[in-house]
Amino acid sequence: MASSLAARRLLSRAFAARRVLPCASPLPSSPSALRRLATDASPPPPLPPPPLEPTVDPPTSEGASSYAGDGAGAGGSYRSGPGAASGGRRPGGSGYEDEQEKVLRASLLHVPRMGWSESAMIAGARDVGVSPAIVGAFQRKEASLVEFFMDDCLQQLMDRVDAGEGEQLKTLILTERLSRLIRMRLEMQAPYISKWPQALSIQSQPANVSTSLKQRAVLVDEIWHAAGDSGSDIDWYVKRAVLGGIYSTSEVYMLTDNSPEFRDTWTFVNRRIKDALNLEKSVKEAGYLAEAMRAGLGVGPIQDILNKVFQK
Repeated sequence: MASSLAARRLLSRAFAARRVLPCASPLPSSPSALRRLATDASPPPPLPPPPLEPTVDPPTSEGASSYAGDGAGAGGSYRSGPGAASGGRRPGGSGYEDEQEKVLRASLLHVPRMGWSESAMIAGARDVGVSPAIVGAFQRKEASLVEFFMDDCLQQLMDRVDAGEGEQLKTLILTERLSRLIRMRLEMQAPYISKWPQALSIQSQPANVSTSLKQRAVLVDEIWHAAGDSGSDIDWYVKRAVLGGIYSTSEVYMLTDNSPEFRDTWTFVNRRIKDALNLEKSVKEAGYLAEAMRAGLGVGPIQDILNKVFQK
């Protein structure tokens, strides 16, 4: 009786250790069977080891400097931002402006067919192997393309003057120098003349007009400098205002010119510049007459004032 009670206690401990639910079948009552059941009880199997965490190899020195060879942006004014040393490529960082310039320059080849449009920019991006998604980096899309063309033409004009055209200009009179420079600049628009009304429309939009006016002001100023002007007084503004008007009217006249190689446009430019300088001469002659009359009346001379307005 005592041995049977001890066997039952041992069996209950085994069940508690293995968390075994009691079965529906009756337990063996013989002491030998209970001893075998208690002896067969074994410890639970060990838990499997936790999975290993994936390891990531640190970037090599080659990968960290993969963008180190990219140059600065156009003109060298754009440098890498923070984080460039660790191999990260941030928006607007190294190489990004170069990609934009490549896309814009390639887009110009599609302008005669597609116009100054986002479609031309997408086609340009594909030509240089850049994702068309880069077009989204241009906030004003078509205006960016027109402004790039204006800046690029100005740079080409100045490069031609520095490369040898400047020496040829020195042999010409002032009217011929101005006519020659305006013609050189307008000839760059000839391949896009059928789409240039669209460019003028884009430039006249409120969001773009300030940049357009600034670009034209810089263009007129560079033309005057290339022509040999060194004025720095009030005549500086008068001369640039007059030449700016001549350039703009010649640009519009060129849109309706059907003559071979725009000959009528160049004649128009020559005539307008001569008329402007003749007007300056007429104003000076009127000034001389007024000075003589004022001198005869005993009034002080006004030649100094006129010289500030129109000065050779």
